[in-house]
Amino acid sequence: MFAPVTQFASAKQLSARRQGTETRKGGGGVAGVVTDELSELPRQVRDELARRMRRNERAFRSGDVQVVERPLLRRAVGASALGNCMEWFDFGVYSYLAATIGKVFFPGASPGAQVVSSFATFAAAFVVRPLGGLFFGPLGDRVGRQKVLATTMIMMALGTFAIGLIPSFATIGIAAPILLLLARMVQGFSTGGEYGGATTFVAEYSPDRRRGFLSSWLDFGTFVGYALGSALVTVLNLLLTDAQMLSWGWRLPFLIAGPLGVIGLYMRLKLEESPAFQQQLDDHEKSLAQASAGGELKNVVTRYWRPLLICMGLVLLYNVTNYMVTGFLPTYQTETLHRSSGSADVLVLIGMVWIVLLITFIGRLSDRVGRRPVYGVSAAAMILLAVPSFELIKRDGTWPPVVGVLVLSTLLACFAAPSAATLPALFPTAVRYAAMGIGFNIAVAAFGGTTPLVTEALVNVTGDDLMPAYYLMLAGAIGLVTVRFLPETAQVPLSGSRPMVGSRAEQRELITTSRELYVACLRESSGPHPVSSPRPHRH
Repeated sequence: MFAPVTQFASAKQLSARRQGTETRKGGGGVAGVVTDELSELPRQVRDELARRMRRNERAFRSGDVQVVERPLLRRAVGASALGNCMEWFDFGVYSYLAATIGKVFFPGASPGAQVVSSFATFAAAFVVRPLGGLFFGPLGDRVGRQKVLATTMIMMALGTFAIGLIPSFATIGIAAPILLLLARMVQGFSTGGEYGGATTFVAEYSPDRRRGFLSSWLDFGTFVGYALGSALVTVLNLLLTDAQMLSWGWRLPFLIAGPLGVIGLYMRLKLEESPAFQQQLDDHEKSLAQASAGGELKNVVTRYWRPLLICMGLVLLYNVTNYMVTGFLPTYQTETLHRSSGSADVLVLIGMVWIVLLITFIGRLSDRVGRRPVYGVSAAAMILLAVPSFELIKRDGTWPPVVGVLVLSTLLACFAAPSAATLPALFPTAVRYAAMGIGFNIAVAAFGGTTPLVTEALVNVTGDDLMPAYYLMLAGAIGLVTVRFLPETAQVPLSGSRPMVGSRAEQRELITTSRELYVACLRESSGPHPVSSPRPHRH
């Protein structure tokens, strides 16, 4: 599962290829004198390593490169993915039961109003997500990622479990939807600290060469959880009558969250704090940590507004697509296209299984070709393929709807796979959790969680069943603009962290490479037309 993926050549391979020195011209970074072996490194990696060595005025030593032990890495990725799995298990259950929940808690409304009311309650949880991010983000930068992630895990489990215990509207009247709303808000508040913290934790544990691949397991857990939740509801719909589902069947999936939460809490309590949080690379980073610990979120917003906007643009692209496919598509098929709930559920479940199969391969691809190409090509494809995909979904028969869902699911996998590696890399260690809490949750609350509600309302108001496709095209256009300003971070050490490797052999290779790179930097600086030092990151 976590087999090494070699992204740059080893020291021996580099030495075997040495053919002297070649001169490269261009702007920024180590663009003057670059040996053949150093050209094996991606440009963004050369520039960042050179910047760090020029600051230290020496090549790397063993203490400058962090080796991540594989058992710790496995536990970190597994425990973080389980939290996402549990969160999206609940989401899959709620999405597939939206019509049933509307009948249980809003029985006096029309069928359309019941669905909208159910989605409105669903969206209400996203309103409090930014509050959870504002609370848990700075806390995670102050007391550590592991403690906060354990807290969010138990809160999510309790909120989900409580939904399964709420009496129906027929039993306690208006108190029923109010209690449902409160339980969803507990879930939303805890989730505000969950995804940002989990991505931060996994990114800070992952070796630089494999951060895209390892971080993609986090969203692998996301879609496994959704698939399990939706599969469970599909089975219940097949085994139980409509009356049984309305009476008690809908509660069963929510009650399963209790045991899952206990397992997840146990796993997270066994984790050690991330290496990057323990390091706090230099005094400058420590002072930033103290500022964020004092609750100075204003510093995050004013100093890091550019990466915050980039973060929000990518989150919008990912989550509008995500909630369109996972949250809106089941109801779209039953309420707009008038298909049976069984066929609608199976169709979306096929898409989720497809994403699970694809996502880690795309994560690995982002390590090789870069994050920007994966995002950019996929965003452009969304603009071109959104309408054809929905036209296929609308058709009768088996294969056209399947192909339409698979196209959207492939694009969703391309947005999801690099996200957990890309977003944390936009910010330095000392403020990473807080910045993720702000940027991610505001974007999800404003654009992601509201997607089912807004799209359903647009279809009802306009009568145009292609409104979901137009909404996706708009998200793709915003994503394409965002990618224009996204710095390439594939294989680059995280800002505020030492370079991370997965073994002692990789540590030795990187140290050897750094010596050759440092010599190239000195040769460049001593040349007749020295090139200026690489520009530092503005993160």
